Amino acid sequence: MDNLHAPTVPSGPSSRPLANGDVKQLSFAELQQKKDNMEAELKALGGVLDSHGVNMETPLLTRDGFPRADIDVAQIRTTRSRIIHLKNDYKELMSSIEKYLHEHFASLQSTDDVASATTPANRATMMGDTLPETLEVPFAKVNSVVANSPAESAGLKAGDEIRNFGYVNKNNHDGLKKVAECVQGNEGQRILVKVTRRGDSGTQQERQLYLTPRRNWGGRGLLGCHIIPI
Repeated sequence: MDNLHAPTVPSGPSSRPLANGDVKQLSFAELQQKKDNMEAELKALGGVLDSHGVNMETPLLTRDGFPRADIDVAQIRTTRSRIIHLKNDYKELMSSIEKYLHEHFASLQSTDDVASATTPANRATMMGDTLPETLEVPFAKVNSVVANSPAESAGLKAGDEIRNFGYVNKNNHDGLKKVAECVQGNEGQRILVKVTRRGDSGTQQERQLYLTPRRNWGGRGLLGCHIIPI
């Protein structure tokens, strides 16, 4: 009874870790759909806890050590357990999505490099890491970049319009909250950032950059840049 407040495994089907074989069989669209489904379920489960006026840390015992009578203790324990399972699965899924993106765009870059080396016109028009792809709509803009920061090292410049920040795009950035989550969840790891850069003459360049969030670079935060929503 002392551990009544601890989560228990629900009696129904529980989520399981994503095995490498499972991930390899899923397309990016399927991975994205799985992510959306997990986020929706986590939001719904959070609503269940809210309806009881509790969170993941709220004690379920009275000061005398008895189960609280004002809440459904069994449902709260089951809900908490499901949230823990989903959060673990979600973290692994995000790693899979990041890996997929890195490998996918590395492949595109390799193909582009070969084309640039064999086609003079391409060598004249492409700029190293320019991406010949269908572009997503920008959702944020780089307002400033601090010298010697991870952002500057990655090649970000003030004025760059961000189309993708890891798995974050215009459809899911949630007021840039997802960008913060992506940064915090990938400290010390490369994040693929796709930007649109406009030149003085009005020309437009589409670039892919790799940004590695890290501490102790000499300034505040993990990036050293400030971005604002568009």
